[in-house]
Order: sequence, then structure tokens, then C-alpha cells
Amino acid sequence: MQTDWPKSLRPLIKKYNAKQHPLDYKNIYQLLVMVVLSAQDSDAHINKLAPEFFKKFPDMATLSKANTTQLTDALSEVRFHTNKIAWLQEIASEVKEDKNIPLTMKELTALKGVGRKSANVIMREAGAEPEGIMVDLHVLRVAPRLGIAKGKNADKIEKELMEALPKDMWGEIGMSLSFLGREICRPTNPKHTQCILTEVCQYCKQHN
Repeated sequence: MQTDWPKSLRPLIKKYNAKQHPLDYKNIYQLLVMVVLSAQDSDAHINKLAPEFFKKFPDMATLSKANTTQLTDALSEVRFHTNKIAWLQEIASEVKEDKNIPLTMKELTALKGVGRKSANVIMREAGAEPEGIMVDLHVLRVAPRLGIAKGKNADKIEKELMEALPKDMWGEIGMSLSFLGREICRPTNPKHTQCILTEVCQYCKQHN
């Protein structure tokens, strides 16, 4: 029997609706910087470094005036910081001020170091009209387990999710699946008894 994915996943959205992204940001400037820094690093690590960094560079205008040495001093513990510093400098010189931060997929992904995943995160947190579905490492694991998508390619999984779900679910479903992956549908020993999707989950049916 074909799963009614919109109906099955709405309770998940209800559970996590509007819950803030795990990056502990205070405004969209901070989120943009932290999203770039957190690639191939952990949200927890970036959260630890962020307060000190934003004390020194509180907005896009300050960041655009920072030199490489200053940024290296502040970000040397971040993985691949050399590349990320170059990306942030390019973003800051292009955007110049917080109010100019774009909120469309096309403009965000044109910025250095911002891919579709990051753009979807920024748009969701800013309350912008969704143009896609956020697929991070957790969604990459959870969506195929559920059976709503196949494979290990983020773009392909995003496309399949967008085809399976109406647009009014796009803005929240990515983060909802991500929170489910972080809290319950762990890589090893997923907590099936605590999951609200066991009835429709293929992985659960195979492993129980």
C-alpha cells in the first residue's frame, strides 16, 4: 500500500515546528557566518567559538573590514578555516551590510561557501518562502530509512522529498527530520520505541 507521506509526516512537523536550528545564533548575519563555519565541523564546536567571534565582529560591516590575520586568530580552531575565512571575506565584501543579506535560493547559493542545504536553513530561520527542503547528514540517513527517498545523494533526496510533499511542508520538514535523526533515529541503536513514525518506517519494519 502506498504511504500517504504528507499525512504521515505532519505529526513530525507539529512536534518540532519552529524549533530553532541547533546553531545558537542571534540574528541572520550570525546564522550565515555560522552556517559557513559549521560545514565539516560540528554545530556544538561553532556554538562554543561564536560568542567571542561576534564580540569582535558584530555585523557584516565589521566583518568586511577584518583582515586575514584577525580572522585567523579568531577561527584557527575551525576545520578548514583557511578556506572558510576566504569565503567569509568574499561574502562580506559582496554583502557589505546585514540588511543586504539575501533570502532567496538563487542569491544565497551564489555566495561562497553556501550550498542548497545552508540556503534552506537560512531561509527557514528567516521565515522566507521555502524553495526547497533542507537535507543535512541526518535527513540523508532518516529519509531513506523511512522509505520516502532513496540513495545517498543530498540533491536527489531533496528532489524526491519535494515531489512527495506539498510546498506548505517544505519549510519545516527538513529540520523536523533532522531533529528526529539527532534525537531518535541515531546512526546506531535508533530508539524505535520513542519514534512517532514507526508505523510508516520501512527500516523499523525490517528491524523489529
